[in-house]
Amino acid sequence: MSPLTITTRDATTGPVLEITGELDYANADELRERLTTLDLRPGQRLVIDLSGMEFCDSSGLTALINARNHAQAAQADIALAAVPAHTLRVLRIVGLDQIFAVYPDRDSAIGS
Repeated sequence: MSPLTITTRDATTGPVLEITGELDYANADELRERLTTLDLRPGQRLVIDLSGMEFCDSSGLTALINARNHAQAAQADIALAAVPAHTLRVLRIVGLDQIFAVYPDRDSAIGS
């Protein structure tokens, strides 16, 4: 079991959250709490970099949906970057790939 680490960085398009470890029932609240500290402005893009994420359960998916809702409330955009293959498969199965912009890496998500 890997602890969850969330690192916040600033990009020209808006904040970037780097998720490392396991985004699951035990720690999904950490992502939800971190979202409340973000100052998103209209037109910005929140990028969630999942390249270091090792596991994501339904609570983690719910936290990602909360991130989307937070971005939409601020009239901002959201993008997922470097989604691990196993998580991307789940996103596709449940249709969440239709509501998230998904990019192969952080630079693509920031630059598009």
